[in-house]
Amino acid sequence: MTSILKAQKANAMKADSKGKRKADDMDVDQDIEVIAAKRKKNKQRVLLLSSRGITHRMRHLMNDLEALLPHVKKDSKLDSKSQLHLLPELADLNNCNNTLYFEARRHEDLYLWAAKTPNGPSIKMHVQNVHTMDELKMTGNCLKGSRGLLSFDKGFDDTEWGRLTKEVFTQIFGVPSTARRAKPFIDHILTFSLLDSKIWFRNFQIIEKDPLQPNGPPQTTLVEIGPRFVLTPIRIFEGAFSGATVFSNPEFVSPSAVRSALRREKGHKYGQRKDAEEEGQRRKAMRMRGDDELAVHKVFA
Repeated sequence: MTSILKAQKANAMKADSKGKRKADDMDVDQDIEVIAAKRKKNKQRVLLLSSRGITHRMRHLMNDLEALLPHVKKDSKLDSKSQLHLLPELADLNNCNNTLYFEARRHEDLYLWAAKTPNGPSIKMHVQNVHTMDELKMTGNCLKGSRGLLSFDKGFDDTEWGRLTKEVFTQIFGVPSTARRAKPFIDHILTFSLLDSKIWFRNFQIIEKDPLQPNGPPQTTLVEIGPRFVLTPIRIFEGAFSGATVFSNPEFVSPSAVRSALRREKGHKYGQRKDAEEEGQRRKAMRMRGDDELAVHKVFA
């Protein structure tokens, strides 16, 4: 009889412990679901397009950026340069929340718009010193579609426009892990350096071993891949391609103004040369002697 009672108590304790374990497991599962629900996914997609009138160098730069950023969706050229309000609608149609718009002027000046759509902000920059991958022929190489690290100069944190630009570039150039064409590798680094109020862009490959000593100890080095270009911030707008001006660069001089100044300088030199010619002719006329009465052609006329 006592053995039967002991067996019943043992079974009851086992049942209670099983119930507690199930309840504990359910609590753990609920906590995991709550954490998963709170975790935000990086769903950044970038629309890449240009205006009419771009040159071959500008087109190759766009192709290089498309190869570097697997979450980019390329669209056809925008016909009108004055209807920038259409770009947020195009980004919405392509399910993109970022836009990189290359605007070409006079087939020689290139401007880059980096914008968060549809609410902004947007940054207008002048692109200079463009060198594409095919032109540089660097020894570095990386897997197409791999995710890259972003490195920003500490000077971005010193100014308000620098912090805003850093945040916009982080969301545009940072490849999300859930991108459809992204590869699960990190083998290159995108650097944004700040010098003379200009943003210098470089792309480097991360090499963990010295190619000259493949069996030696691991040694991390950087080898440039390309492309490279320099961005000069012009204005930062509150909205997407419109709105109030948040920042304006007082040191920026448009390339058309530089060319007109050079032409004026050339015209000034031409005017000085013509004035010198006229002065020489005037002095020559003053040095000329009049007809002498004893001249040969008068005496023996």
